[in-house]
Amino acid sequence: MAKLYFRYGAMNSGKSTALLQAAYNYEERGQRVVLAKPAIDSRGDNSIVSRLGASRPVDFTIAPDEDVLARFMRERAEVITASERDVSCFLVDEAQFLSESQVDDLLRIAIEEDVPVLAYGIRTDFQTVAFPGSRRLLEIAHSLEELKTICRCGRKAMFNARKVDGIFVFDGDQVAIDTSTRLSTSGALREVSYEPLCGACYLEESGGVLNRGRRPRLDFSYGSAPDADFS
Repeated sequence: MAKLYFRYGAMNSGKSTALLQAAYNYEERGQRVVLAKPAIDSRGDNSIVSRLGASRPVDFTIAPDEDVLARFMRERAEVITASERDVSCFLVDEAQFLSESQVDDLLRIAIEEDVPVLAYGIRTDFQTVAFPGSRRLLEIAHSLEELKTICRCGRKAMFNARKVDGIFVFDGDQVAIDTSTRLSTSGALREVSYEPLCGACYLEESGGVLNRGRRPRLDFSYGSAPDADFS
């Protein structure tokens, strides 16, 4: 039985480079692969782009509500018709942007269709909260592998801090694509980028705050809930 693999890391940990290398390794041995990424990832249009400069077009992009299993099966049929060879591996970049049900489809592809699935992505957003796709992958993937990178201080980076026009920000929408082009935010043109940070450097920049976007956690250990503002 094939397996679902989740290879994750902070920004700049070489996830896209590793995916492209994996695709090359399969094809060097005469095997066929299928590459995909969520359509929300606008970097490189319909290509997977490594920060080292390598790039490759995907076979398809995944729409937010798309049935990934059905889409993969259509692509698989085209590969078999064109090459008379089955797909040896399905590789997915930016898997954190998938929905939970789409991640479940990846598991079905591995188990029911016996095709290994290699999903690459980041665990948490700029507020240290897990993306839904990443959370589901951590729950059900057969194999988890962390791809490491370093913080500016030399420690292992864990978090992805967001910058707007070069200034760290800790409030905003969960998704804002890292881009070298100018984005429109509240009527102003802004540039979004990310910096991988260790826990200490993240807390230094955030003023000691984690999970800024979450509601207060309730404690029922004494039989009653403390006052909390849910407005």
